[in-house]
Amino acid sequence: MYKRLVVKLSGQALAGSGGFGFDSDRLTQLAGEVIAARETGVQVAVVVGGGNVFRGNRAEDWGIDRVEADNIGMLGTVINAVLLRGRLAAMGAEDVRLMTALPIDNLAEPYIRLRALRHLEKGSIVLLGCGNGQPFTTTDYPAVQRAVELKADALLVAKNGTDGVYDADPNQVPGARRFDRLGYDEVIARGLRVMDQSAFILARDHRLPLFVFDIDARGAATAICRGEKIGTLITSSEDS
Repeated sequence: MYKRLVVKLSGQALAGSGGFGFDSDRLTQLAGEVIAARETGVQVAVVVGGGNVFRGNRAEDWGIDRVEADNIGMLGTVINAVLLRGRLAAMGAEDVRLMTALPIDNLAEPYIRLRALRHLEKGSIVLLGCGNGQPFTTTDYPAVQRAVELKADALLVAKNGTDGVYDADPNQVPGARRFDRLGYDEVIARGLRVMDQSAFILARDHRLPLFVFDIDARGAATAICRGEKIGTLITSSEDS
């Protein structure tokens, strides 16, 4: 059903229940999900976050400039991406490519769109670090940006502990209802929090479908690759 997908993987997902640092079992699970998705025949790129290492929005807590804090956060995405690359290789994944928006020649290739497309077409798993190389954005925006640039069929937004989009916080409202499908405009009208507003608007403007699902649901990414309905699908009303 799909030729190419981009997965947005938060740093928190690598941290597991602790929310900070790294969890070996979770890393193995995530690597297995990426490998299984690629084995369906779909081309897979992964945008890796860094919130488990450092968050740029904590600049004031550390008494540093926000730009410097965001630079640290971007380096955190590289740490996570190298760790994920290592686990993918250890689990037998061949030809895993790490590309970064900021040049780090000893560790990764620079992100060049046409080169990334060529890697994907050859069947490589492509890991994307450093966001888009600019401060004042979370990895939500570059996840959408890369998906649009790479002409992905959809962006898989892997959430930590949430299996989709609800009409209220399910942790606080027992009767909260999960949506199977939503339109972009309905998400905005309801004030639902899916990702950064700027990232969501970019997805809407380019009619990029978004799958919001729980990363803890084993096999969810693979099921989406096979066209199954998992989590919440956000798309334009014309494509519904």
